[in-house]
Amino acid sequence: MKKVVGILFVAVMAVVVMSSFAGKGSGIKFSKVTLENAKKEASKTGKLIFIDAYTDWCGPCKRMAATTFQDPELGKFFNKNFVNLKVEMEKDADRMEIAKRYRVRAYPTMLIIDGDGNLVKSVIGFKTKDQLMAIAESAL
Repeated sequence: MKKVVGILFVAVMAVVVMSSFAGKGSGIKFSKVTLENAKKEASKTGKLIFIDAYTDWCGPCKRMAATTFQDPELGKFFNKNFVNLKVEMEKDADRMEIAKRYRVRAYPTMLIIDGDGNLVKSVIGFKTKDQLMAIAESAL
């Protein structure tokens, strides 16, 4: 029995390690900047800002982070056209401003705003790659 448990443990760890390496270099790259700096970058580059407003306890948020946001095609599109931010809505510094200004009350909420901070699109709930791509394309 100990051998079976040991083999299962090793197999699970191998999958976890391989999954973490598989996601490197693909998917949406989220900047670690403030909203104010993202607005400056968006204005300078002519891009829109994509915000993933999430919480650590949100199941659909975790699922999107592990699946939708890791898609290489989606990542290529978003990285080219948007300044991408992830904002943990219970911890990050910009959370209060974002929650109040853009009326974030459910998770995940994905926002697309312009360099002046004007809301272009707001969507709530889990989205597949195709759904998120359609939303982004309509915002552009």
